Amino acid sequence: MSLSIDTPITASAAHDAAREAQERAVYRKIAWRILPLLVFCYILNYLDRINIGIAQLQFKTDLGFSDAAYGLGAGLLFVGYVLFEIPSNLMLDRVGVRKTFLRIMVAWGLLSTMTMFVRTPTQFYLVRFLIGVAEAGFTPGIFLYLSYWFPARRRARITSIFYLSIPIAAIVGAPLSGWIMHAFAGDLGLRGWQWLFLLEGAPSAIFGVVVFFVLSDRPQHARWLTPGEKAFVLAQIDLDDANKPRHSRPHGLAGRATRGALRTVLADPRVLCAGFTFACSFSLGNTLAFWAPSVIRDSGVAHVGNVGLLAAMPALFGVIVMIVAGRHSDRTLERRWHAALALISAAAALALLPFFRHDTATALALLAVASAGHYTCLAVFWSIPPTYLPRETAAAGIALVNVIGSLGGALSTAALGWMSKGAEGFGIGLVLLGAVIACGAVTLLVAFPARTLRAGAALPLSSSPRER
Repeated sequence: MSLSIDTPITASAAHDAAREAQERAVYRKIAWRILPLLVFCYILNYLDRINIGIAQLQFKTDLGFSDAAYGLGAGLLFVGYVLFEIPSNLMLDRVGVRKTFLRIMVAWGLLSTMTMFVRTPTQFYLVRFLIGVAEAGFTPGIFLYLSYWFPARRRARITSIFYLSIPIAAIVGAPLSGWIMHAFAGDLGLRGWQWLFLLEGAPSAIFGVVVFFVLSDRPQHARWLTPGEKAFVLAQIDLDDANKPRHSRPHGLAGRATRGALRTVLADPRVLCAGFTFACSFSLGNTLAFWAPSVIRDSGVAHVGNVGLLAAMPALFGVIVMIVAGRHSDRTLERRWHAALALISAAAALALLPFFRHDTATALALLAVASAGHYTCLAVFWSIPPTYLPRETAAAGIALVNVIGSLGGALSTAALGWMSKGAEGFGIGLVLLGAVIACGAVTLLVAFPARTLRAGAALPLSSSPRER
């Protein structure tokens, strides 16, 4: 009997080889449709965050900013992010992905370009805060969006593919930023760092419009899926919900993120523990993005273009490790130890870095280990919250985890800048941060015993989905 892709696909037929091939084809079709655009948009988002790490090599001198002022300004982005993260994500659940991403990307793109006009620390603080307000909801919105399309058992691999955008942004962005600052310096009377903010900010606003016209809000709205494909994808998401632990499926929330959903996740210690672990990973990522160029320069590399090129090397190593770890996590259906060991290795690398700051090769090797730990944790970690969060509270729960992470990132960035005022302060800060990150790994292992994730992580294909 021949099978058409329009033939309704059911979980009970998943063991049939032809149906398994159909399933792979459906998710491959979805991935190719939405992931390239999401990856590119997140590359733009991450470029707007990390380009300040290269730009500060010039503008701190031009504007007379101290390391403390730079660290505070870099961290204030995440304060704005924290304050507006949950409202933005709740709005996404109501008004849809396309309208929300249009608003976010146009606003952050325009504000990022305005950084070129900064002259005082106060102006720097204000524009960074406003960029954070504009970006609020983008990252958790993407993960919520992916949960509309992919079941839990496929999410780690999809997340790792999506998070390729971060190392790609670092691999391409750091050399590109260094080249822009060197090649355009003085053109039209603008400094290199001013050109950097202009040329890397404007595309975000443009692609916000592209997202609005290309993406579909949910599977049932996708004209490019057949009715059979839509039914299958929606049934798999329902199957996810049916297999979640009963205590994680509160009733009476009317199927959407509401104030009741927010109260529910605020009272859930697992969400708070996940937030702390993500704060550790977020702080690690901020340290690499905002301070790695300074570490490389202090190791003896003077030319800004060479700093940008060398800053790409740890990210290149990190992406290789992330891909391998993400696939292994999906194959073994294990999340906790993959994320925890990644954080522990990164914590050790950060703690050792101060002792080798003047050795370029060793410093780069330690940055590479830290980058691999950061990227791997991100890829695996974000497959955990949707595993135990029910659909009714997913938007609020994912947003709260990201809020806590953003707050931790803001505090760690500002603290490292403040501690850099002392001769050995930056090194002490890295050691302390490494210890905190190790605590985040332990928290993940304790708060999420394997049995709490097993149901969602390994959905049986032979189970029957709930009736819609």
